[in-house]
Amino acid sequence: MTVKLFISAIIKFVCGVLLVGLLVLLPAGTIHFLNGWILMGILFIPMFFAGIVMMFKNPDLLAKRLDTKEKRCEQTLVVKLSGLMFLVGFIVAGLDFRFKWFQLPFGVVITAAIVFLVAYLLYAEVMRENTYLSRTIEVQKNQKVIDTGLYGIVRHPMYSATILLFLSMPLVLGSLISFAVFLIYPFLISIRIKDEEKLLEKELKGYKEYKQKVKYRLVPFIW
Repeated sequence: MTVKLFISAIIKFVCGVLLVGLLVLLPAGTIHFLNGWILMGILFIPMFFAGIVMMFKNPDLLAKRLDTKEKRCEQTLVVKLSGLMFLVGFIVAGLDFRFKWFQLPFGVVITAAIVFLVAYLLYAEVMRENTYLSRTIEVQKNQKVIDTGLYGIVRHPMYSATILLFLSMPLVLGSLISFAVFLIYPFLISIRIKDEEKLLEKELKGYKEYKQKVKYRLVPFIW
């Protein structure tokens, strides 16, 4: 652990909390938006403790997770469109609460929150299994193909987990319109995966054989 990494992690965490808070609560026109606080709680509390664990046990992995500078043009486009999706989706959810457009029952909100936490656990398991994970598409020095655990079921379990995470977010916020906005995410991920696999086939030894062993990218028996 270094002081620089610690400061960088804290700054990005605080900025994330403030940004999501503003994007959700400001359009809602009130701080009394329970669904917004539920989302922020289930999103940032586990993130905080996960960051602490990585800080002490695997600072290299934390550093890779904080690095978001994509080098490939296709991936840069996906990142920008994903950012736009979050921006529009969160603002719409706040406006939906404010003007009472198409709000979902609280039972749906709680169910979505449970799905979100389960997806968080899957995400954590993926990071435990694969210490080469980074936020950018690259092949690292001495990187090896991981084909056990969740990677023995689908080739991109991290993306499977993020789809569950991101599609449950607007439901936690209780907004059907916001959910419609977030439905673009699986399509963006499919673009990211296709480009990522081109790189992995070219630069990661054994990846072509791995593709033959594990047939499905995200969902068993579907894709």
